[in-house]
Amino acid sequence: MKLERKIFKKLVTLEEAIEKLYRYYTPRPVGTEKVKIEEALNRVLARDVVAPIDVPPFDRAAYDGFAVIASDTYTAYEDRPVRLKVIGSVNAGQFPKVKVKKGSAIEIGTGGVIPPGANAVVMVEHTNREGEFVYVYKSVAPGQNIQPAGSDLRIGEIVLNKGTVLSPREIGVIAALGINEVTVFKRPKVAIISTGDEIESPGRSLTPGKIYDINAYSIGNAIKEAGGEPIFLGIARDNAEEIYEKIKKGLQIADVVMTSGSTSAGVKDILYNLVNKLGEPGIIVHGIKISPGKPTIIGVIDEKLFIGLPGYPTSALSIFMRIVAPIIRELSGYPRDKLTLTVKAKINTRIQSVLGRHTFVPVSLIKSSSDQYIAFPTRWGSGSISTLAFADGVIEIPENINYLEEGASVEVKLFGDTIQTPDVFITGSHCLGIDYIISIHKEKNPNVKYRVIHTGSQGGLASMRRGEPDIAGIHLLDEQTKTYNIPFIRKYQLTEKVVLVKGYIRKQGFAVKKGNPKGIRDWKDLLREDVTVINRIPGSGTRVLFDLKLKELANKEGVALKDLIEQIDGYHIEAKSHNAVGAAIKMGRADVGLTIEPIAHMYDLEFIPVADEEYDFIIAKERLEKSEIKEFINILGSKEFKEGLSKALPGLHATEKTGTILKLE
Repeated sequence: MKLERKIFKKLVTLEEAIEKLYRYYTPRPVGTEKVKIEEALNRVLARDVVAPIDVPPFDRAAYDGFAVIASDTYTAYEDRPVRLKVIGSVNAGQFPKVKVKKGSAIEIGTGGVIPPGANAVVMVEHTNREGEFVYVYKSVAPGQNIQPAGSDLRIGEIVLNKGTVLSPREIGVIAALGINEVTVFKRPKVAIISTGDEIESPGRSLTPGKIYDINAYSIGNAIKEAGGEPIFLGIARDNAEEIYEKIKKGLQIADVVMTSGSTSAGVKDILYNLVNKLGEPGIIVHGIKISPGKPTIIGVIDEKLFIGLPGYPTSALSIFMRIVAPIIRELSGYPRDKLTLTVKAKINTRIQSVLGRHTFVPVSLIKSSSDQYIAFPTRWGSGSISTLAFADGVIEIPENINYLEEGASVEVKLFGDTIQTPDVFITGSHCLGIDYIISIHKEKNPNVKYRVIHTGSQGGLASMRRGEPDIAGIHLLDEQTKTYNIPFIRKYQLTEKVVLVKGYIRKQGFAVKKGNPKGIRDWKDLLREDVTVINRIPGSGTRVLFDLKLKELANKEGVALKDLIEQIDGYHIEAKSHNAVGAAIKMGRADVGLTIEPIAHMYDLEFIPVADEEYDFIIAKERLEKSEIKEFINILGSKEFKEGLSKALPGLHATEKTGTILKLE
């Protein structure tokens, strides 16, 4: 094979080289495959991981102690303990068979299922057991020392997004869900050919004029680090036929072909002509205005990328890290951006520490409207495996500090070398409809990044007042006007800062076991002695609706609301999510709870509608021009969303106004 000598004709800048590369070649993931989680480290998710179960799957004790009714402990003091009768015990892995009643307690181990009737756990160090009685020296509030069902991860929740790089933290989350394999992007195959008569493989003896092949191993491992799979095709001597055959083989078995050596202007430098003979468009760059790395070759051969790296190892690695590694990461589905290991941030809430202990608080990071990082403490607790998945890093609180005030400046130590800064930050009330919107958006733009932090409707309004989120989901019914959301926007003085985008209707109702064994039909049934209720936490839109309906019932019955509440067994048992309501009923801890219809379907429960509510979105005016926010609103008002919502999530349905922007006065 006769080849002419090639002299550099035109050097291009690095920017020009990269521009030409992307003009002729579009890197896309090369496919997907399923792998076992023990083989998934550093792989990139090709599909969202959706929780098939709640974590934890039941309300459980956060510490060793005694399950009690919180109100029984309110008068407990160090010098005047409350005495409760111990009527049983529950260890981890056991299901309680006894119900806690007034004046009684059940001994419970860490991780044990909270027995029916109990709404708090007294830590063992605040008690003294004497025979069949336990003496309680410190009061507890409802929900204290209990990790509710679904408080960590909720069934149906998108736990890890497509595009997530799996570290040991994320793999631990996947294992906690009982999932043993995941769908990931395939590693792109990258063929490596070392060229030159002077190259020798390590392990052989060197003869005069020979050097060991360094690039095959340094570049090979750099390929692995970038997410690719190196295929070493060996050394090709400075012979046109030999190099031609190896490149041809590489094109057949790999996604990218790389050579090192034989790129400088010399009589034996033959790559330029070889690549042009193998396919179109051939060489697009031959020489870059950089040092080191000037003789780099970039070519495209029938939609496959060819890179000719310089022979000197330093030059070869420099070019690889600057030009090739980002391409391999794109082919692997990896994110390309890299950030520092620590960042400055401000915390969005007061954080209580443990005095006398050096405390690490996992935080999630978002950027405020002033382009400053805001640190949100994630789901925090020794039992919360999801803490590690949702956190970007930790802040450290020294042992002599008891708390950090809201707005305090902190240094966040990152878990990795990147921060998954979201394009869209959503807070407020949790709703599965948001996940449906996100799934549509990610189908249109797989690279869009969402972060959703559930704070409840009123928490979303407060966060919006601080200028933190792009969007907040709310569903709050005003008692006076009987209208949703707008009165609360005015109450929080947000009319000048936000617009209201109409969302969709959610059916709220009673969830009960299949067959409705207690025959529950209306609000008055909640007063029956044989009916146990599971409630929602104050500040949630569902709790607001629950209390308003009870007030209406109290007025109708001619009794004080306080007296009516005292008749409800379980009113003070509060769930932090709709999922926790569903789990409590499914597990038999409660007979009925107010929740949205999709939860009843998820937990195979019967649903009794009681109200249609308006779930809307408030959006910061200053964020309306963001392309991702525009697309969110477009999706909300689209035919695809309106027709698909009720099919995907029965009980949620769009209206003619869905996606309409309302300006507030």
